[in-house]
Amino acid sequence: MLTKIKSTLPGPHLEQSRKAGDVEPFPSGRITYLAPLPLPTPLPPHGPHIGELNDVYMDFGLGSPQIFSWQVILGGPFTGAFMIAFIFPPMIGCLGLMFGYDLAYTWEFVVDFFFAISEYAILGGVSSLLIGLGVWHHNHKKRLKIIPTRFNRQRREVCFMPEDAIEPVFVPWESLSAWVIEAQGATQYGIHRQYGMGIGFQHGETLTSVEFPCFGLSLAISHWEAIRGYMEYEIHDLKAIQDPLDLQAPDDPPHEGLHTFRNARARMHQQIRDGQRGRVSGFFWYLYHVMTLWTIPNHLTEWEVRRLQKMAPHALPEVMRQWSEPLPKEQWAKPSEELLRLSVQVRQLHKRQPRRPITEIFAEVQRLNPTDKRRA
Repeated sequence: MLTKIKSTLPGPHLEQSRKAGDVEPFPSGRITYLAPLPLPTPLPPHGPHIGELNDVYMDFGLGSPQIFSWQVILGGPFTGAFMIAFIFPPMIGCLGLMFGYDLAYTWEFVVDFFFAISEYAILGGVSSLLIGLGVWHHNHKKRLKIIPTRFNRQRREVCFMPEDAIEPVFVPWESLSAWVIEAQGATQYGIHRQYGMGIGFQHGETLTSVEFPCFGLSLAISHWEAIRGYMEYEIHDLKAIQDPLDLQAPDDPPHEGLHTFRNARARMHQQIRDGQRGRVSGFFWYLYHVMTLWTIPNHLTEWEVRRLQKMAPHALPEVMRQWSEPLPKEQWAKPSEELLRLSVQVRQLHKRQPRRPITEIFAEVQRLNPTDKRRA
């Protein structure tokens, strides 16, 4: 689920005319614009924040439940309690023997220490589990109330539901703004860098946007490429943007679940047979999944997906549901001539200069077309 960028990162100034490739500097960093005019990029698409995706629309802002979150919630407390109760006492016993204590005294100390610390291990594990479940429940309830930003590629429009608004707002796809914020500052621990991505539009004096932190400029562009690729009919399923490890078979559902575990285990065994992976690596694979409670996180992920699928559609406004209905093919909106022409130029220039940053290519193409109509 997306979170807002911290207020330490400045926001874009969309009241001024912007275009893909523009750079807006500020004292501690810069804002790089990827749109208006969604030009193609060479980066692989990656869309962890994308939820439902079909032939008509794509939901952006929530994403599907992840197995790893349940592994942390359940496996973290279990692993911590296990290590405190069963790993720490023997380690202390070994240290005692190394420092010259006799075996009988060391054994007695290890047993007493085990019984003394096991209560704290259980208490700490249960407390951590309850805290994790509490955080999950809070986010789950919040998730049910959030209406994601929806991209309709047949209409070539984007639907935003602003906070506290009664009716959604519809924006032409080619007028949508997208940007990446890069900022850095010095702390006592060194240079601290922050990155954030946003999509939105300026409506009068109001900026409506979806913003979230990310780990770098390239990753932010990959997030944008997942959106752009879907809207331009280059991406047709979630597997292309959410399965970098290729753990989903053709007949598997698009979300994570028990099939993910089975496919990962089958691949691991095949890699061992082919000599691509050692048996020690296989042992640690099993150890990790045992300590994270085997397939329980997978079952819980599937349960959470089913629950969200049953409850989420009721939150959509009626006008948004009607807008999301499929259109006859002859009524599908077409990309503008400007977008088609500049996209060809971007691809040609990138082919000639593959090492050049794509944002510089955007800016160069815009400079070569000074008479094109600019979008606010």
